[in-house]
Amino acid sequence: MRKFSLFLVALALLLPGFSACAKKAEAPAPPAIAENAGPTEPTGPCSINLFIWSEYIDPAIVKSFEQKYTCKVTTEVYEDNESMIAKLQAGGTSQYDLVVPSSYVVPGMIHLGLLAELRHANIPNLANLDEKFANPAFDPGNKYTAAYQWGTVGIYLRKSQAKSYNPSWNLLFDPKQQPGPFLMMDSIREMLGSALKFQGKSVNTTNPAEIEAAGALLIEAKKRSQGFEGGVGGKNKVLGKEVTAAVVYNGDAARGMTDDPDTQFFVPDEGGVIWVDSMVIPAKAPHADWAEKFIDYILDAKIGAQLSNFNQYATPNRASHPLVKPEDLANPAIYPTPEMMAKLELVGDVGDASKLYDEIWTRVKSK
Repeated sequence: MRKFSLFLVALALLLPGFSACAKKAEAPAPPAIAENAGPTEPTGPCSINLFIWSEYIDPAIVKSFEQKYTCKVTTEVYEDNESMIAKLQAGGTSQYDLVVPSSYVVPGMIHLGLLAELRHANIPNLANLDEKFANPAFDPGNKYTAAYQWGTVGIYLRKSQAKSYNPSWNLLFDPKQQPGPFLMMDSIREMLGSALKFQGKSVNTTNPAEIEAAGALLIEAKKRSQGFEGGVGGKNKVLGKEVTAAVVYNGDAARGMTDDPDTQFFVPDEGGVIWVDSMVIPAKAPHADWAEKFIDYILDAKIGAQLSNFNQYATPNRASHPLVKPEDLANPAIYPTPEMMAKLELVGDVGDASKLYDEIWTRVKSK
């Protein structure tokens, strides 16, 4: 537990920097769930349409919620934030009740009017969140979000195929040190962030020259790679011995290492990104009351620990810590050491520079 305490200290040091990079855009007021003086109970039959990353929730949690509330939870999955937002903009705000976006896209979703405000009185378990996640810069006061899980991005590889290697991003960006066939992650900020860290820059830079240089590096790496894949897909192709290495999310890799001890995950020595995923309710959610009930259920101490024990991502739920598997708390692939935390950056909103990020990413994908 001492290692975990040191990790929290390191995380506390990182969050002010994240606050500085988060842009507080003046947004039109989105449709909001009416605020009430006290808690309200959902009315009507329980039904929830959940839109979430693949392999990101324990099916047993969904089943237990359905049994407790005589509910029907319909789950649809996505592999990246961009496709999720596109679907919400195409009418999904009135189709889905609960979505789990990453921190850096939340300010833009608020600005676009895609999210409803949370009624805290209906989510008392918000009090279980660690204070580091209770007032995030991307959503002060948790007006729209409740933290779900957090983690890192790094390289997952098969040790016997990679043989000798350095734990560096040069496994992707230096052709002389390429370990074998590899995949990059199909995610704009994670991959550009990795290239930026390799070049000694901030993952949240707004300097056009730095963003351009990172894009050029990715274009060259793409020529030698097997292309782009979602984190789960990359993990599965390493497990299937289709590639030697892939850029993946740490929880995907942690589960992969459990399945196959010949695989390994590390955040390269140059550092990388930290992401935080949160639960949000779309602006026109058809079952918003039940969505709040589901958020509160996830934030229960026991359920929160069950979630992290299943997907092997780090929990933002302070009350869950004593119930998380000790071996996971001690696993640096899940909870980075303080030394690695000092090299990591939370992915933040880059404001107007996001247009350039999009342009560069489109160029990378089209080459």
